Amino acid sequence: MQIFMNNFLVFLFSFLIVYSSTPLMRKIAVDLKILDLPSRRKIHKRAMPLLGGLAIYLGFILGLLFDLKGFYRYLPILIGATLILIVGLVHDIKGLSAQFRLFCQLLAALAVIGSGMRISFLPAGLWGDASEIILTLIWIVGVTNAFNYLDGMDGLAAGSAVVNLFCFAFILYVSGQAALGRVAILLAAGCLGFLPYNLKRAKIFLGDAGSMFLGFNLAGIALIGNWAQDNIVKISIPVLILGVPIFDMIFTTIMRIREAKIKTMLEWLQYGGKDHFHHYLVDLGMQPLGAVVFIYFVTLSLGISAVMVSNDRAFEAFLTLTQASIIFGIIAALIVVGRRHRSGWA
Repeated sequence: MQIFMNNFLVFLFSFLIVYSSTPLMRKIAVDLKILDLPSRRKIHKRAMPLLGGLAIYLGFILGLLFDLKGFYRYLPILIGATLILIVGLVHDIKGLSAQFRLFCQLLAALAVIGSGMRISFLPAGLWGDASEIILTLIWIVGVTNAFNYLDGMDGLAAGSAVVNLFCFAFILYVSGQAALGRVAILLAAGCLGFLPYNLKRAKIFLGDAGSMFLGFNLAGIALIGNWAQDNIVKISIPVLILGVPIFDMIFTTIMRIREAKIKTMLEWLQYGGKDHFHHYLVDLGMQPLGAVVFIYFVTLSLGISAVMVSNDRAFEAFLTLTQASIIFGIIAALIVVGRRHRSGWA
C-alpha cells in the first residue's frame, strides 16, 4: 500500500506540474511566435502555439528527481531524449534540415548504445554485435519518427502515449521492474496533464520537440525493459504495444513509394502530407475525434495482447503477432479500397 501511495503521489505531482505549466508554455509560444502555421498539408485552420512538449519534459524531469535510483539507470536514454527535445525545439522555432535532424537522432541513439543498452537476441560475435547495433539504431530512430508522424490530430500522440506507457508500466510492475515502471508512469502523468489542452479544440500542440521526445522515450523503455526470457516473446511485447505508430510508418512509407512521392531516406523525412492512418480514417468518413478514439482502442487492444503474451511461450507470441499483422492488413486493405471508391465518386 505504501508503494502504491508513493507512486500515486509522484504521478500526481508530475501531472500537476504539466497541467499548471502548459498555459505558461502556450503564452511563451504565442509571445515568441513559436507557432505551427496552417497549410494544405495540415488539418488545423489557425496558427497554433507549440512548446507543449516542453511542459511534459518539465513535469517528467521533476518527477524523476523523487527516484534518483531510477533516474540514474535511465540517464543514458534521458540524455538522448533531451538532445532530441532540443533539436525538435530548434526545428519548431526556425526549421532544420532533414539531414541534420537525422544526424542528431543517430547521435542520440548511438549515445544510448554506447552506454551498453541495445537489442540483444542475436548470436555473440562480430556480425551478431554489428547487427544488434544496426537494429537498435533502426528501432530508436524509427519509433522516434513514427511517433512524430502520429502527431497529426488533436490528442492523438499524447493520448496514444498514455495507453502505451500504462501497458509498459503494468508489465514492468508485475515483473518486478518497479524503477522503470515508475519512469513510464511519470511520463504518462505528464501526457495526461497536457491532454486537457490538446484533446478537443486544442489550445497548444506538442510540436516536433514533444512528439519526438515521447517517441524516443517509448523506444528507450521498450529497449531496456526485461520483457521475457524467450526472444520471440521479448520482441513481440514492444512491437505490439507500439503497433499503431509502427503500422502507420510502414503503411505510409509503402503508399508513398508506390505513388512515387518519395525516393530517398531524406525525402521520407522531409515529406509531410495528409496520408497517415488517422487521415485515412477521416477520409473514410470519421470525425477527427472519432478517428482519434478509434486509434486509442486499437492501441489498447494491442496493449492487452502484449500483457497476455508476457505470460506466454514463443508459439503463442508468434500467433499473436500474426493476428495483429492480419488485422492491420485488413485495415490497410479497407483504406486502399475506400480511397479508390472516393476517387471514383470524385
